[in-house]
Amino acid sequence: MSRGLGDVYKRQNKNRMKETIQKRLSDSKTARWTALFIVSFTMMCGYFLTDVMSPLENLLTTKGQVVYFTDDTSMPADSLVAKVNYFSSEEMLSNPLLTVEQLEEGSKVQYYEMQNGAQTQTEKTISSVARGEGWSSTEYGFFSGAYGLINVFLLMLFFGGVILDKMGIRFTGMMSSGLMFMGALIKWYALSSDFGDAQLFGMDMQVALASLGFAIFGMGAEITGITASKVIVKWFAGKELALAMGLQVAMARIGTAVALAVSLPVARWMGDVSYPVLFGAILLCVGFASYMIYCVMDRKEDASAAAVRMENGEAEEEGFKLSDLKLIFCSKGFWLINLLCLMFYAGVFPFLKFATKLMIYKYDVPESFAGLIPALLPFGTILLTPVFGSLYDRIGRGATLMIIGSVMLTVVHVLFALPVMNYWWFAVIVMIVLGIAFSLVPSAMWPSVPKIIPMKQLGSAYATIFYIQNIGLTMVPWLIGWVIEHFATLRNEAGVIVGYDYTAPMVIFAVFGLCAILISTLLRVEDSKKHYGLEEANMKK
Repeated sequence: MSRGLGDVYKRQNKNRMKETIQKRLSDSKTARWTALFIVSFTMMCGYFLTDVMSPLENLLTTKGQVVYFTDDTSMPADSLVAKVNYFSSEEMLSNPLLTVEQLEEGSKVQYYEMQNGAQTQTEKTISSVARGEGWSSTEYGFFSGAYGLINVFLLMLFFGGVILDKMGIRFTGMMSSGLMFMGALIKWYALSSDFGDAQLFGMDMQVALASLGFAIFGMGAEITGITASKVIVKWFAGKELALAMGLQVAMARIGTAVALAVSLPVARWMGDVSYPVLFGAILLCVGFASYMIYCVMDRKEDASAAAVRMENGEAEEEGFKLSDLKLIFCSKGFWLINLLCLMFYAGVFPFLKFATKLMIYKYDVPESFAGLIPALLPFGTILLTPVFGSLYDRIGRGATLMIIGSVMLTVVHVLFALPVMNYWWFAVIVMIVLGIAFSLVPSAMWPSVPKIIPMKQLGSAYATIFYIQNIGLTMVPWLIGWVIEHFATLRNEAGVIVGYDYTAPMVIFAVFGLCAILISTLLRVEDSKKHYGLEEANMKK
């Protein structure tokens, strides 16, 4: 009897040991959430630099010094000097003529200002003086679109996906993080230097060099993005996949929100637009170091996965072959997600590049606060994307969430286009709605890709999606910058810019939203035919 009990105890103990041996590192909640945090932090640093220039559009497109007052208004230094000297002449004051060099923090100035059609005397105190770069709206649009230049025209993002599937997560992540850092340094050098009248390829040298740096950075950032997506699928497949992707997006949006909120104050404080970029480059250096830590965890995960396969007598997973690309390119559902990503993100990210100026000229928001309203969008996604991701994990309805988000995107841009309710609080409400839309679609779209494409082709699949998305991120800012320059800029009889009418640009963004509605509806129909499982929960019971 005792011998029989002993045999049973040995078998149970052996089974426990076997279970212990067969446990992958990713089965540990602590390990997989730590891996997610490290990779997400690297992406957060990248997203900070992606949007750090957005609040600086008005400063970049003003030539010479820009004066900021304590009441949160601003004025080109040349205009202020002319107004102050005119006031002194009219009032027959004995003050010497004011020059731009004499403008400094704490100085009080008096000049005439038109209010309700009448000329009134105004006195203001200078809070800071910063250097403008004198770019045109077209040049700013080109710079913003340069992010995707190398990815789109040299196909580097597509090749990055192939490199990811062939060379693996560790190599690709280190390579792409290094490219981000290098591009950030070039961008900072361009903005911190004065090239005079020098040109490159018929373009202002500073604009050309800053665009080159942004293009190199964009190549690294997008390859890092597809690497992060494959990392999450690797660690969370069959578990909290949509929640994990939602949290990664949320951390990325923290980078965007901080960039939109602090970029202009830092530039004003330091007196130069290059300092926010320098801060972003330092952050990227930290992010690069953190990814090296992840590489150690990834190596251990691969070793534990190999041990599990060996214990279970399973063959090693077949590697990626170029012929596998046929499966990706022949999938209708995959192409619908591609087009949805293109149209939806074309209505969001390029809009953020111009949103600060929209707040200033349509909603009369002081320039020092104008960047805070667009910053509500990423702050909203920080909270809501994980919530909607968890919802998708547990109850499904991914295709439906994408339709709802696309409808909300369209409504937002229609409201921005209409000449009604030009109040700052209305802009805040509309931006919050856009934040909800921007949480709904990504939380459902990115976790849906592994339901259509197998794991071994996932890097190339995400790379193709990001490549198509980059076409929009490159072309749309060029288009919007050109439209603003030729159809939205208001000038007086002397040709001086007096304001902007953003109706035409917002109509273009609304059209992108309508396209997103149509594509997401077609995706839901395709899912019902092919049974991808987009309306089903992600978590396995």
